[in-house]
Amino acid sequence: MIESVSVLVLDGVAPFEFGVICEVFGIDRAADGVPNFDFKVCGPEPGRPLRMTVGALLTPGYGFDALVGADLVAIPAIAGPYPEEALDAVRAAAASGSIILTVCSGAFVVGAAGLLDGRKCTTHWMHADELAAMYPTADVDRNVLFVDDGNLITSAGTAAGIDACLHLVRRELGSEVTNIIARRMVVPPQRDGGQRQYIDQPIPVRCSDGFAPHLDWILVNLDQPHTVATLANRASMSARTFARRFVDETGRTPMQWVTDQRVLYARRLLEETDLDIDRVADKAGFGTATLLRHHFRRVIGVTPSDYRRSFACNDSSCAATA
Repeated sequence: MIESVSVLVLDGVAPFEFGVICEVFGIDRAADGVPNFDFKVCGPEPGRPLRMTVGALLTPGYGFDALVGADLVAIPAIAGPYPEEALDAVRAAAASGSIILTVCSGAFVVGAAGLLDGRKCTTHWMHADELAAMYPTADVDRNVLFVDDGNLITSAGTAAGIDACLHLVRRELGSEVTNIIARRMVVPPQRDGGQRQYIDQPIPVRCSDGFAPHLDWILVNLDQPHTVATLANRASMSARTFARRFVDETGRTPMQWVTDQRVLYARRLLEETDLDIDRVADKAGFGTATLLRHHFRRVIGVTPSDYRRSFACNDSSCAATA
């Protein structure tokens, strides 16, 4: 059960990530049936303004000592270096039994405090390699939206922080409370933590004018069967030349690229239509739902059915998630 929440802030705190924590845990929603949290913003010196990354000032009402003993210590993205007093307080909070939750690069604060050793964790995909290099004993997952490792929850950037916060609310307080908060925030109440946080768009940015029409044709004919030989024949090239050119232009083999495009098209169909999974698989060129599920989970990180539950755009969900 979470009753008290303390947020660590320092010079260089990011406003969005800080705001996510405030939005989920810091707003009085008692009238809607959500229990109020004892919410404290904690910095080096109560009443002394801190400069945020956008140049605005933030004034904490509490010192580092208010971190210790809180049920939840939340850490937004904060630019380093971090004062040792702050790290000592985070260590003491963890030792006292606090759940530690980080948003985006807040994971670096936990790493600096020595709390990532041997732990599963994540951060924004742009910073994941740096986090793994700085803390080699940490088990950094570069792909997922968030990682729940018991008393340590780490999340990727921006909206993934919302997902992690709502996941923790659900874990500790149940789905009813979570759904109320999500409706007030106008966000989906759940995205699976294993969903990929970043999916490369396989369409190349600088595809040559001579090759682009071949890709355009594939995109409007994804439902047709394709092989390297048939695509090469249509492009009036040998299979070997076509495959080499394709990799040069896209960075992917022809069939890797086609499969990724089919997954992305299937994703759009799941979001925007009520077609059943078999029909989605057929229109996207997979032929069978089994094959769609295999490739969809590989690329997106969740099953087509789970993805649709979170992102399907029907009359009610469109209004709730726009």
